[in-house]
Amino acid sequence: MSVGRKIFIVLSSFIIGFSTVFVLLTYVVIRDSMDAMLQTSREEELDQLQERLLGYYVKNGHTFRAVQDQAWLVDSPRSADRLESILLTSGEQKTLLHEGEAVEKQIKRLGVKRTLHVEGKPVAELYYYDTDVANLTKLRIGTPTSIIILLGGGTVLFVLLSLGAAYWISRRLTAPLRKLVPAIERLGQGEYGVQAPFTSEDEYGRVAVAFNGMSSRLEQSEMVRRNLVADVAHELRTPLTIVRGKLDLLQQSRQPIQPELLLPIQDELIRLTRLVGDLHQLSLAEAKQLPLVRKPTDMLDLLGQIQERIEPDADAKNLTLRLTSATEHTSVPVDPSRITQVFLNLFINAVRYTPQGGLVHTTIQEEPASGMLRIDIRDTGPGIEEEHLPYLFDRFYRTDGARARHQGGMGLGLAIAKEFIVSHGGTIQAQSLQGQGTTFTVRLPYHDHDSESSTGYTDPINPI
Repeated sequence: MSVGRKIFIVLSSFIIGFSTVFVLLTYVVIRDSMDAMLQTSREEELDQLQERLLGYYVKNGHTFRAVQDQAWLVDSPRSADRLESILLTSGEQKTLLHEGEAVEKQIKRLGVKRTLHVEGKPVAELYYYDTDVANLTKLRIGTPTSIIILLGGGTVLFVLLSLGAAYWISRRLTAPLRKLVPAIERLGQGEYGVQAPFTSEDEYGRVAVAFNGMSSRLEQSEMVRRNLVADVAHELRTPLTIVRGKLDLLQQSRQPIQPELLLPIQDELIRLTRLVGDLHQLSLAEAKQLPLVRKPTDMLDLLGQIQERIEPDADAKNLTLRLTSATEHTSVPVDPSRITQVFLNLFINAVRYTPQGGLVHTTIQEEPASGMLRIDIRDTGPGIEEEHLPYLFDRFYRTDGARARHQGGMGLGLAIAKEFIVSHGGTIQAQSLQGQGTTFTVRLPYHDHDSESSTGYTDPINPI
């Protein structure tokens, strides 16, 4: 059963039930009010007759024998004007007394009734009738009936109008869901990126916005997955093709294999091993399962050690490596092995793309507001085009598509660097202006927010 139908049934049941209860309560209240008014209109006369009849009953040996022989209405001062009549019946509805011109049926239907009790036991039923009582009784009968007819008709009209309104409300409330369901079905069939329309700012609108965001992220994830498979296949194809070609050539030559002929094969196997290792580290970091061994580490000392490792490459290009700190609080809880991989990759990239005689300047400063240690690595290279900046940290992304892999790497370094920094609770960003160089900004927290740390698992410190 659809949600709209459920809403319509609930609203309809409420409307019909409420209307029915209202009509019945109105009828009962008016009827009881008329009964009370009728009883009180002749209460004095009934009290007098009751006293006289019960006195006769007790005096006559607890029987109404010969009660018909007495004149019971002669004491009424207005008996002639009101055409009074009385009727006394036993418990078995046997007539004991009938006085007046009205017939028994008329007295019972239009008169006032009272039960006579002696010692708590009913002994007879007394009916009192006159023209005024008859008119009141007719009014008591007719008024509730007329009201119930009027209320019933009005209620039917109200229910019909309310059912129409309930149907419109149910359709209106479920309209956003009906628009969302096809989009969900299309997403379930694999059409990632499908967007659901929304025109309201209420909860339905927020659901549609959340769905659209989820669909976009799924589309992006699917695109990343496909690109990853394609990129991995492409990266593996080249060294495997080289290895296979070299081996085929060696087999066809049917000559003893010289050791130097195996060097190209060894180089490609090293590249394959490194690629598999990098992908493994990246997958662990993205799955939040990267093992970290955190300990307080002085980043000023660590960055100085990393610069010493790349000084030969910098000297070959006559580059200046500069390291300055604007704060004395340079110690942060990190995994030195992982952080060394990150900054070694950033320094190697800076040295690689900075022209002869350039500068690579590293600065350390404290950000008290965010509780972070900020590290900026600036170079004076040619810079990176603006359209490349959003994708720098994607897998296998290279700003120069024509660059040889042996010169430019495999495009995993910055992706791994980002995941390593995120695993430490930090951030990494890149800013660049063409012709003015590039700045990589790394922020690391002063406090370890990750309560879970690994033990006993480390990777060799190699550039990413």
